Amino acid sequence: MTKANPIGVISMFYARPFTREHFGCFARIKKAGADVVELLVPEPGELDLAETKKAVADAGLSCVLAARVNLQRDLASADAAAGKAGVAYLESCVDIAAQLGAGIVGGPLYGAPMVFAGRAPTPVTPDERRRRIDAVVNGLKRAGARAADAGVLLGVEPLNRFETDVCNTARHAIEIVDRVGLKSVGVMLDTFHMNMEEFDIADAIRKTGRRLVHFQANENNRGFVGSGHIDWASVARAIRDVAYEGPIVLEPFRRDDEAAGVTLAQWRAPVKDEDGPLAASIDYLAATLEFARRTA
Repeated sequence: MTKANPIGVISMFYARPFTREHFGCFARIKKAGADVVELLVPEPGELDLAETKKAVADAGLSCVLAARVNLQRDLASADAAAGKAGVAYLESCVDIAAQLGAGIVGGPLYGAPMVFAGRAPTPVTPDERRRRIDAVVNGLKRAGARAADAGVLLGVEPLNRFETDVCNTARHAIEIVDRVGLKSVGVMLDTFHMNMEEFDIADAIRKTGRRLVHFQANENNRGFVGSGHIDWASVARAIRDVAYEGPIVLEPFRRDDEAAGVTLAQWRAPVKDEDGPLAASIDYLAATLEFARRTA
């Protein structure tokens, strides 16, 4: 990626699972003004990696990856088998990234998912919290070594309190990443989660500083960038101030069928073509970033 802050969109905007039949979306992503697609790390059998790499490149895009953790592959787990599987999964994510030509694998790499696993948060003793973080750090050191060898970056993403009880803020992610101590392991930030958990989004970005390796720009309500109340001008200035020039990916999952009983907590497929609003959202964000750069 040569362009400062190439803007992208996650493949889940169009479909989940994302398979060969959805490759036509790559041209739509490019037409909307994006330069990057973020793919979920494919599960076995979902995608042919060589074919996918070619399809992404043929559309004029680059790609990054989003990891999918679960209770069976969970660095923070007290179950030794699940912890070991968590390391093996992250190592496989690195290998897949290398085959796809993706330089970044981001997400809640530490594991411990709650809401999508149907688990309510439960009180955890200080000793158990220390054990969890120690296990996460040790697991990321192992996966990070594989990432360093492959030229891939791992981005540790804080999620809001309803989705994990391990890493909720930039400060949490910074503590983990600093303990790992590898250049191949950094922090990934997402403004949707930051809007709930940070005292000041821009300040959290600045405190993350050089550790920032991936960024997701999302509205407070998961709508299109510019449609909610996130202060994008201050976000853009903070990104400029920390000299972050990596990709910025959008995840606009908000649909307009908001009848009572229609859950907002689960992903839903689009029911109409939303490429126009996506293009406007990309333009809005690109202009905001460019203004921040020009007024440094």
